[in-house]
Amino acid sequence: MPTSTATPLVSALQQAVTDPARVLTRDIDRHANAHDASHFLLVPQAVVVASDAHEMGQLLAASAAQGVPLTFRSGGTSLSGQALTDGVLVDVRRNFKKIEVLDGGARVRVQPGVTVRALNNRLARYGRKLGPDPASEIACTIGGVIANNSSGMACGTSDNTYRTLESVTVVLPSGTVIDTGAADADERLRALEPALHAGLVRLRQRVCGDPASVATIRHQFSMKNTMGYGVNSLLDFERPADILAHLIVGSEGTLGFVAEAVFRTVAKLAHVTTSLMIFDDLEAANAALPALVSTGAATLELMDALSLKVGQSLPDAPPIIAGLAVRAHAALLVEYHADSPELLTDLQATGETLAGSLGLSSPAHFSADAAARAQMWHLRKGLYAAVAGARPQGTTALLEDVVVPVPALGRTCIELISLFDKYAYRDSVIFGHAKDGNIHFMLTDSFAGSASLDRYRDFTEDMVSLVLGEGGSLKAEHGTGRVMAPYVRRQYGDELYDVMRQIKLLCDPAGLLNPGVLMNDDAEVHLRNIKSTPPVAELVDRCVSCGYCEPVCPSREITLTPRQRIVTLRAIEQARLDGDTALAASLTKDYDYNAVQTCAVDGMCQTACPVNIDTGLLVKSLRAADATAVAGAVWNAAATSWGTVTRGAGLALSVVQKVPTPLVLGPNKLARAVLGADTVPLYSGELPAGGVSRARKRPPAAASVVYFPACVSTMFGPADAATPGVQLSFEELCERANITLLVPPAIDSLCCGTPWASKGMAAGQASMRARTLAALHAATNNGDLTIICDASSCTEGLRQTIESDTSENRLTVMDALEFAALNILPSLPAYAKLDSLALHPTCSSTRMGINDALQTVASAVADRVDVPEGWGCCGFAGDRGMLHPELTASATRVQAAEVVALGATAHASCNRTCELGMTRATEEPYRHILELLADQTRPA
Repeated sequence: MPTSTATPLVSALQQAVTDPARVLTRDIDRHANAHDASHFLLVPQAVVVASDAHEMGQLLAASAAQGVPLTFRSGGTSLSGQALTDGVLVDVRRNFKKIEVLDGGARVRVQPGVTVRALNNRLARYGRKLGPDPASEIACTIGGVIANNSSGMACGTSDNTYRTLESVTVVLPSGTVIDTGAADADERLRALEPALHAGLVRLRQRVCGDPASVATIRHQFSMKNTMGYGVNSLLDFERPADILAHLIVGSEGTLGFVAEAVFRTVAKLAHVTTSLMIFDDLEAANAALPALVSTGAATLELMDALSLKVGQSLPDAPPIIAGLAVRAHAALLVEYHADSPELLTDLQATGETLAGSLGLSSPAHFSADAAARAQMWHLRKGLYAAVAGARPQGTTALLEDVVVPVPALGRTCIELISLFDKYAYRDSVIFGHAKDGNIHFMLTDSFAGSASLDRYRDFTEDMVSLVLGEGGSLKAEHGTGRVMAPYVRRQYGDELYDVMRQIKLLCDPAGLLNPGVLMNDDAEVHLRNIKSTPPVAELVDRCVSCGYCEPVCPSREITLTPRQRIVTLRAIEQARLDGDTALAASLTKDYDYNAVQTCAVDGMCQTACPVNIDTGLLVKSLRAADATAVAGAVWNAAATSWGTVTRGAGLALSVVQKVPTPLVLGPNKLARAVLGADTVPLYSGELPAGGVSRARKRPPAAASVVYFPACVSTMFGPADAATPGVQLSFEELCERANITLLVPPAIDSLCCGTPWASKGMAAGQASMRARTLAALHAATNNGDLTIICDASSCTEGLRQTIESDTSENRLTVMDALEFAALNILPSLPAYAKLDSLALHPTCSSTRMGINDALQTVASAVADRVDVPEGWGCCGFAGDRGMLHPELTASATRVQAAEVVALGATAHASCNRTCELGMTRATEEPYRHILELLADQTRPA
């Protein structure tokens, strides 16, 4: 479909929202938003970013008037194809993010765009958390949790979404808004939607009066079950408003829009111990489940033999499996949770006693150590990444999800393995939540062409027969979606299937709300619209479109996310393969700004990616490919004259700071217009004057360490010209601790190489790396001394430079934060602290794992240290915040509001450009945390 802004549909959608710019119809918007975490692909006609419940009602009316289907999308982590449409896609991720904690954390009111992690972070201070604990908690949102009746690894069926939901505010397809928690909710429902109210009463009577239906429902929902509508609500509740609220749970956006919900929370148990128990085979592991459950185990995660073989290839495989000669073995990851150390000790002792009687292949050992537990959990959670990441190019990973009664789990797994062999699905690991009889398995294939689709069809038929034959459900927690919609009637029978049809007709008579999902009479809908994944770049071809990267991406609310950068690149390649030159050209035209120019290349996406992709590396390669010869020559020259460049930049800032900002901006904006916004930085009044030379005389005494002050402090001086800046502050702290610093003699001409890396200037980067490595080898006596750097991004850049070093003498780099925490803080005398501090960790401090050191130093500076809940990469990214200030403005919007509300005494970070970005966003002076430490501990 060619991009258009003049169709009747688009006009109607624009009239439904307060800002027509939130109706997106460009090809890049439609294709970037076409993908969720499933293996399906539908391209919407338009994408709308809704702002509130009223707008949603208007959009539903516009959809109905135009006869075009409408689908809601939030986190886009769904795996069954329930968040896709070729109609109107409404994005509820960017807004709908309010959280209201009630009753001291016992309850919480929350909107659908909030991620589970963000909600749990808010609840943590009350010792509470959300009941559902899906593995995708970093990215999945409350809207999806409700739409799919999410559960997870520990919550089972007692603390899942259905059981912990108290009420919802729902916008029905008619536009009616019902708060089911209101005292008059039922009367309001009867008055505004009389047919729906009466219909729910009638359906409840119908189901309750049919013993066969009651028995089927009770059995199906005694397990985890997300197949079809939650007809158990017709048995569990009498009041139609309550029935409606719980029918909405698991309805996959087909009955109405949840504008907000109220949940009962559960206790967050702080004390945990974990063990990995190895059994001879699946039957033995399955046989141990009842005894383990009886001991109060919170989590029992199953892994089959192939899972253990795959796990052995992980870099930090637990010792218990590292040397195991895996044959038919199976493992259970067993975990106990408690609210006190004493109770945890008792639970662990019970578990250890039982383990001794289970005939394990290897002795079991429990550990409460965070590192040991993380190692065991990485085995379990790393399985998906290991298999999906290693799949052949051009193939898609399909993650399935079934449940059977626990006594049938062992034989079901064995039969599934037989089906994998029968249909030649290799590397199909089985893992899952054994306590609940809920397992996951993965198929990898192209799912293209008749042979591949026939194989998938036949496998699915056999798998359905197996699971239903054991009295199980075809979907335990991932939702019915499109993948299992053809089998709902087969699981429930004709009578209950008709009840579900009546539910849909009562709520959505026109059938325009997410049609084709959850129920579908097309027996082969699960074989249609399967996405293609043409190879585009080895760096990102293993991407499974899970969306875990999106919440940490600084450009997520202004242009594209990492997932969207990758899938759009695939869309361009697929258009070329299909001969659709117009689409390829349209996508390519908009890709540069939306994907390349506004990427912060901060690497935060890699910290969240289950297959370890750094999309920033892709963007750097694209910048390198697009770099002109002139630009390359300029950056090559800069590499050989870096001291002149940095001093010149600093001098320029010092000069323009003395000139009224409007006089600077006129010529500055003209230059950007002529030479390009991605070439000429935009000056802004909060920028400081330039800094000073980094050079220092060689110390007379033997050096303790080599100090590599970052060049950014030469270009940008301190936030306050009256303060010394980070280099002088760090030198002062070291002098007081009797630590002698050696600054490399040619420091003014040296750099970590990050500016060239971020712009894809490989030749200039290589030149600078060679010069810097030579200087550091000389200064450290070929690695005898540790190198200290005072800006987190430069520390990371130096580490990457050192990784490229082919010398036998290895260099070691430590960030000044780590060094100060270990070597300076212990020697400081008593001093007065600041009252409060707003702290901004950086993307580099996060990636390097030094935020604990940052927190330690910050706690030495102030009595109260606050990292805003909305913390994230500031998007300043070297010079990116000056080239594209809109990126930093978007990335810091939420965090800045929190910082202003905190009213902290001081504000700090650990990287100069990040300090600039946060100063711009909050209008509060951010300084390096070591500057504040020096201030507070300086003798009177």
